Formats: sequence, C-alpha cells, structure tokens
Amino acid sequence: MGKRQPVWPAVWVAAVALIVADGCARSGGVSGVSKVSETEPSGKNTLQVALLQIGSFEFDQESNQVKGGQFCGRAKEMGADIALFPEMWNIGYTPFDEKKAGAKEQWQDRAIARDGEFVKFYRRLAKELDMAIGITYLEKHEGGGPRNSFSLIDRRGEIVMTYSKVHTCDFMATEAACGPGDDFYVCDLNTAKGVVKVGAMICYDREAPESARILMLKGAELILTPNACELDDRRMDQFKTRAFENAVAVAMANYPRPKHNGRSAACDGGGHVIVEAGADEGIFLAGINLRKLRKLRAATIWGNAYRRPHRYDALTSDRVEEPFIRKNAFGEPFERTRR
Repeated sequence: MGKRQPVWPAVWVAAVALIVADGCARSGGVSGVSKVSETEPSGKNTLQVALLQIGSFEFDQESNQVKGGQFCGRAKEMGADIALFPEMWNIGYTPFDEKKAGAKEQWQDRAIARDGEFVKFYRRLAKELDMAIGITYLEKHEGGGPRNSFSLIDRRGEIVMTYSKVHTCDFMATEAACGPGDDFYVCDLNTAKGVVKVGAMICYDREAPESARILMLKGAELILTPNACELDDRRMDQFKTRAFENAVAVAMANYPRPKHNGRSAACDGGGHVIVEAGADEGIFLAGINLRKLRKLRAATIWGNAYRRPHRYDALTSDRVEEPFIRKNAFGEPFERTRR
C-alpha cells in the first residue's frame, strides 16, 4: 500500500488543495495497463470512466478519504467523466478475525451513514470537479447488519443511486456479517456527454448472470462494478461475457497488489476489452463510445432481443438440492430468502 500519508486535520480543505497542486502529473497516469483497445477514440461521444485501482489505509477512514480525493482530482485532470472506486473503500475492504471475540461487532461498528461526512466529502468533491463519483462504503443499516454499498454521485453533487450488494459472499465472515441489498437499480446519470443509463453490481454480483441481466432489462447502458478479489482469467472472461450477452458496457475497479492483483477493466457492449490494468496502483481510463454502444444495442441479437422469459420459471424457484446446499461462514445453514 506504499508509504503512509499524513492525516490532515481539515480533511476537505487539504484534499482540494492537493488536487489543485498535484494534478495528474504525479498520478502515474495509466502505467501498468496491459491492454488498451484502439477501437474507442476520444471525443464528444466517448464517456471516460476512471478506474481507481488504489491501495487503502485499511481501517483509517480519514486517510482513505483524503487519498480518494487526491485520486479523483487526478482522474478529472485526465479527462474523466466518472471516477469509480473499488469495493468498500472507506475501510479498504479490510476483514476481521472471526475467531476473535467481539471482532465482528467491532467491524460492524465501523459502518458509516449515507448522510455522514465521508459520503458528503465526495458529494462536495464531485460538484467541485464537475465529475461523477462512484463511492463505496460499509453502510449503517438497521436490522440484518451493515450493507456493502455503492453510491453514484452526479457532477452536481447529488446522489442519484445507492445500491447495496445483493449477492453477499456469505461463505466469508466479512460479508456474512453484512445484510444483502433488496434490488438492482438503474438511474439516469447526467454527464458532459449527455444522459447515460447506469446500473451497478458489486464483486460477487458479477459472478451471478442474473445481476447484469436484470440491470439490462431495466435499461442499463453501463454497469459500474466495484471489486475486491483476485481476478483470474476465468473471472475476466466472465466479466467480458456479462457485457457481450447483455449488450452493455461494463467497468470494474479492483484493488492493486499486494491486497489483490489489480486487473481493473472495462469492456464495450460487444464484450471487447477497452482497457485492462496490470497489478500496480494507478488510474486507468476507459473510453466508452456511446454512439457505437447505442447503435449496437439497437441491432443486437443479444440482450432482450430474442429471449423467452415465459420458459424461465425454474430461475425464480427458491428450491435448493444437493450438491448445492451450503452453510455460511459462521456454520449456519444458508437460507437465501431469510434476509
């Protein structure tokens, strides 16, 4: 995670000053990018999504806030319309030791309110930068534990959508201690390139084909995907397939090494890779040509063009049989509809 930065007493003022002073010259640009498509030229039809592949200060939320502000400023200098954080940024997706008494409760107490200072900081920053920000955090929630949440803030500083992870990783204590989200959402995001219909899925969500499918059915053109895991070739292929089978653009921000292995990526609606990062920290800009995306969506045989949903009853059944009966990380039977 690199050398520890100081914690500024006046977080907001310091972060903005650093943004102005630093710019993109010291951001590392897009170093470490392993693949960049040449099919998406920049221009008035190209939406620029900055994938913030950055290491955290773990539970030090104030330092995470400041560092996140710096990287948002650098993303704006690079021409970004949207800056996307990796999963649960406020605590750097730092787990707890489930064998330690009280650790779960202490971890849950680190959750923050949607209207608290951490999120307000990024709302002010989005307005200051005239750039949308997709911020992630462990969110306080009454009943069922905190939630693994993502708020999309528009360039006017307004929250236009908050999504909580539906497919929580209940095989891990960290997420078995969270409550799942209730639904998938799509919003209209006003950008300098026009209004774009944006949805969100978080990490393990992308491994369930239903997540992207529902977002497509709700009209998503772009699916933003905060992430926190090791991305192997199979998972990268999965991600490309989510774009291809739904005719939607997808963009994912992951943590760099040593926490994870980077590989933040974006694909167009045909499943072609626009950008794929290496393992190191950096900002990786993905240009999504909206004109080409919409032309594809109007002609594709994929997406919702030739489906037969009246034959899909089994997909909504709650019945589970061996070999797929499971317990969660605390040894309790996993009951998918209980919470």
